[in-house]
Amino acid sequence: MRPSRLLPCLLTALTLLLTACAHPIRNPDPIDLAMRRYAGDVPGASLLVVRDGEVLVRRSYGLADLDTRDAATPSTDYRLASVSKQFTAAAILLLVEQGRLSLDDRLRRWLPELPEADDAITLRQVLTHSSGLVDYEDLMPADATGQISDQGVLELLVREPRLYFAPGSQYRYSNSGYVLLGLVVERASGMPLADFLHDRIFQPLGMHHILMYERGRGPEVPDRAYGYSFIDGKWIRTDQSPTSATRGDGGIYSNIDDLAKWNAALDDDRLLTAASRAAMFHPWVEVTGEPWQARYGFGWRLTGDTQWHSGETMGFRNVIVRWPKQHLTVIVLSNRNDPEPYATALAIAKPYLQ
Repeated sequence: MRPSRLLPCLLTALTLLLTACAHPIRNPDPIDLAMRRYAGDVPGASLLVVRDGEVLVRRSYGLADLDTRDAATPSTDYRLASVSKQFTAAAILLLVEQGRLSLDDRLRRWLPELPEADDAITLRQVLTHSSGLVDYEDLMPADATGQISDQGVLELLVREPRLYFAPGSQYRYSNSGYVLLGLVVERASGMPLADFLHDRIFQPLGMHHILMYERGRGPEVPDRAYGYSFIDGKWIRTDQSPTSATRGDGGIYSNIDDLAKWNAALDDDRLLTAASRAAMFHPWVEVTGEPWQARYGFGWRLTGDTQWHSGETMGFRNVIVRWPKQHLTVIVLSNRNDPEPYATALAIAKPYLQ
């Protein structure tokens, strides 16, 4: 190379070296790396990691609304889907504590219009998905477009003379059961389900943004995330489906901050007694027909040393995982149909468990 060309090359190399020294390449944050699919101009997620009551990670990624470009934040409210079931279970336990009902009450005591085939079903069996109740989604017309209500679910089950199996003999996850439990809460308490949850659980715990959402009744969802599905190479809003209006099985919206307060209440007597919490987290039945090894309590799956539950509905995937012995909790809420966040939560927790 001629000297006239060598000097510019040396100057360029020196410039690159100085730039690299001034801006060294940093290792990516492992949590951001685990959450990378939620980052950018895509449907997002909110993440919370709590240990010993201290918030270690509180982050959000992506967008809560692709149309308005509103970013997801820790205040964003996501539809919890089946994570709602633990609140319905807690409502039942509160009524047990008040002497309003018993876990061994027959379901037909509170919903006598159900068929005689359901006569042996107890509330305990409904809580643990061992009732044998037929899933209402299996009874809905295939071409249904309107949203079914809790009353609509009850009417379908009133006309259904069969069960999947004898009550108490097997496990089969049942959204029907938790819809009916919500109706039992209303009949035993004399209050609408949304009001009971607000007055007896949310407000006492200082959860001011969580709510059981009922369109046309009560407040709208604050800081609402809208659900999306990845279809034909692009994100499409899929926020509602024919089953998105039922309540006890999945109708709650919340942000991670309010779920932190709920998580804390599960460790002491501020809401439920020790006996109620022991019942909630007791491994009553073995989970079968699902892709993970677990037993089921009341609104919680139990695997190894974890207490957890996922929530999936059109456009939302969520999970809460608790390690009670290690006083660690990881919560992931997302407004998208993919990925499934359970594995992500476990990966995020691993360094803290070590």
